[in-house]
Amino acid sequence: MDRDEARDILFNFIKEKSLRYTRQREEILQTFLSAGRHITVEELYNVLRKKNTGIGYATVHRNLKLMKECGLADEMKIGSDKTRFEQAYGQRHHDHLICMKCGRIIEVNDDRIERLQDKLAEVNNFFPLKHKLEIYGSCKKCR
Repeated sequence: MDRDEARDILFNFIKEKSLRYTRQREEILQTFLSAGRHITVEELYNVLRKKNTGIGYATVHRNLKLMKECGLADEMKIGSDKTRFEQAYGQRHHDHLICMKCGRIIEVNDDRIERLQDKLAEVNNFFPLKHKLEIYGSCKKCR
């Protein structure tokens, strides 16, 4: 995704909410987009703290929630683990294989599964708006 486009989306969303677009918001957005992985608020906070000791945990958390609201991030709650966030905007839909031992998350996409899900909805006269598939088990390393 184009970082300028992401910044514009967040900027306009924040403006609609009568909030200010601050340097801290920009830092949080850019660091999140650079992470390239599923990340917790705490992990993102720790990366940001190395750059800017003045940023607060609550600020990081609030801004990730704003990014979720405007479609830049997706939120994943995996079992009893902490919530993780991943980049959403500009990303191809994918599902997740999640290792219950080490927590590894593998992104997968299979058009056959997507077609089957569409067919299941159609047969049941159901109009899906979105979906997610998470399969829990053990990765190759943990077996």
